[in-house]
Amino acid sequence: MLAIMADPVGEEHVSQVSELCCECGQFHLLLDNHLYNFQDEVDDELICHICLQPLLQPMDTPCGHTYCFKCLENFMQEYNFCPMDRKKLSFQQCHKSSLLVRNLLDKLIVFCPFKAECQQTMQRCELEAHLQNRCPGFKKYKSELQQKKNSISKGKEDLSTKVETNTPKDPEVPSGGSSLVAESSAAAVVSLGTAEPGLVNPAFEETEEDLPQRTSLVAETTTIEIHREDPEEELGMRIVGGKDTPLGNIVVQEVLRDSVVAADGRIAPGDHILEVNGVNISSVTHCQAVSFLRHPGPVLHLMVLQEKGFSNKTVQQDSTSAANREVIHVTLIKRDRSEPLGIKLIRKTDEAGIFILDLLEGGLAAKNGKLSRNDRVLSINGQDLRQGTPEAAAQIIQTTESRVNFVILRQPGVQLSDPVEDGSTSNNSSSSSSNGGSPVHHRRRLEQNHYRRKSNYQKDLPQGYISHEKTVAIKKEPKESLGITIGGGRDNKNKLPIYVTSVQPIGCLFRDGRIKRGDVLLSINGIDLTHLNYYEAVSALKSNAASHSVVLKALEVLSLNSSEPTLDIKEQGFSWSPLWITWLGLPSYLHCCQDIVLSKGNLESWGFSIVGGFEESKGNQPFFIKTIVPGTPAFRDRKLKCGDEIVAVNGVPAIGMSNSELIPMLKEQRNKVTLTVVSWPGSLV
Repeated sequence: MLAIMADPVGEEHVSQVSELCCECGQFHLLLDNHLYNFQDEVDDELICHICLQPLLQPMDTPCGHTYCFKCLENFMQEYNFCPMDRKKLSFQQCHKSSLLVRNLLDKLIVFCPFKAECQQTMQRCELEAHLQNRCPGFKKYKSELQQKKNSISKGKEDLSTKVETNTPKDPEVPSGGSSLVAESSAAAVVSLGTAEPGLVNPAFEETEEDLPQRTSLVAETTTIEIHREDPEEELGMRIVGGKDTPLGNIVVQEVLRDSVVAADGRIAPGDHILEVNGVNISSVTHCQAVSFLRHPGPVLHLMVLQEKGFSNKTVQQDSTSAANREVIHVTLIKRDRSEPLGIKLIRKTDEAGIFILDLLEGGLAAKNGKLSRNDRVLSINGQDLRQGTPEAAAQIIQTTESRVNFVILRQPGVQLSDPVEDGSTSNNSSSSSSNGGSPVHHRRRLEQNHYRRKSNYQKDLPQGYISHEKTVAIKKEPKESLGITIGGGRDNKNKLPIYVTSVQPIGCLFRDGRIKRGDVLLSINGIDLTHLNYYEAVSALKSNAASHSVVLKALEVLSLNSSEPTLDIKEQGFSWSPLWITWLGLPSYLHCCQDIVLSKGNLESWGFSIVGGFEESKGNQPFFIKTIVPGTPAFRDRKLKCGDEIVAVNGVPAIGMSNSELIPMLKEQRNKVTLTVVSWPGSLV
């Protein structure tokens, strides 16, 4: 059944009745169902027999009929029987249709209603996010509507001013980027109260008191050019996601220090990459996205969607804090060019510029005492850094002979949370990294927070993965090398198992052929390797390689949904490690968990969104962190990363739960929650 849809921009008379719906992109009364233009004929079994349109929020009656929620609710206000068989019926006797039916309906393909500017098709459940974040027609409509409202309020134009329909098509993303407001009911972020599986469900605590403070989230879509002197140089960021994972979109997990992307300074963890060199990658597999991002070239054009936080709250903070901020001039004098200042600098994702994260004890800046944590650096030695990066600041400091003049902006009383080693957004100048003791302290503290995945947290391998354990026994000459290189180790920040990074053609394992790159090494000659750090594993392999015979146990993880046909191109430019999706197929007993404790005020949200969980059509899927909203407890804590798997909440295992079961658990936690997570490194590009 092909629903008839009017061009929303051309319907003048309807717009006088109600504004365009931001969810379906068409005009309808607030209490009426959304309208969609379906690409294909819809099966009669999925049609509501009241409105004769594909079902929305389907409700089942005890007599076996299914109607739209709103259609049935309106009908039952006047009648007390089923519209089809006229059997006695009350609305309280009806219940939601099965998850399978709802998923089938959500996956129906629809056209974008803005046919003149956008010819895209997508699943029905994706239309709202498309309109809010990517549709040039909706953006044009909102712009014209705002202009009309402004002109009406000023009395400069008549109330019946028409919306022009022959305006040339706007580009989807202007070069400067556009600010998009995703209302709290919109698909860029779905309310915590929403229990629809598979959607992005932020852990928001919505109350009457705090709703007025944060009615909307701001997301900005921007085109960024990355320039490389060496066309084959790594970009220096890790990515997660892909259409073959519950995350769907491609999300930046981490930006590596001293990388091309870090030097550019505009891409941050949590950004969603929508396009690479004009190619839409918002619905490609993880491997395909890696291949696109690893493509060599001097210039890379990226379109990214960046969360900016809650608009009203941010505006409020900016307006109230502006009067309290003060500009301070500080001069530090180095004894020679190489003397470090002892300053750690970071770049935030919710505010431009660079900030002081920490002053190292005993350093020049700490002894001076005039700089403070969270100071924003406006300039160094007269060079404007309001839009700068930590790398640019470090370069200025390092090349200065003696006097380093800072101009900083200070907001009294605000402090950054304690940093985590290799925090996802921290970028340190090299002048701050030589102070002894502190990194070791952090490393020891983190070591204690990690533990093997408990028996009650165990899970089956996700659909699409198989793992194969193999025992390789080989005879060798005493001086013959195994011929492998390894990576990982439990001292790695992600607590990885030991894995093979290469099999060299000179060793006995290459000749044998059964050990492959990417295999996880479990033991050698009966010695367990799964709990060792990198250096312990190297030592164990070397000492046992001297034997005449070696027995290796290894695990091979295979993804049935993905392959790496193009990922070895120009590999010499990349330090090889397994892709992020490979780690997802690792058995639970090799996982290392950590507990992350988040705290918040009564009027705050937790500030992260989740996807995944049990679905009838897909079975058990892991819960993943998809979005971390700037300015929230999850963002300030800095331990949680996009792509992390949620294993438990306050010790209650999440395995087997549906989205609608886990979200209320998060909502019930008023001020403190403990998340048990497994974190795997994203794929390096």
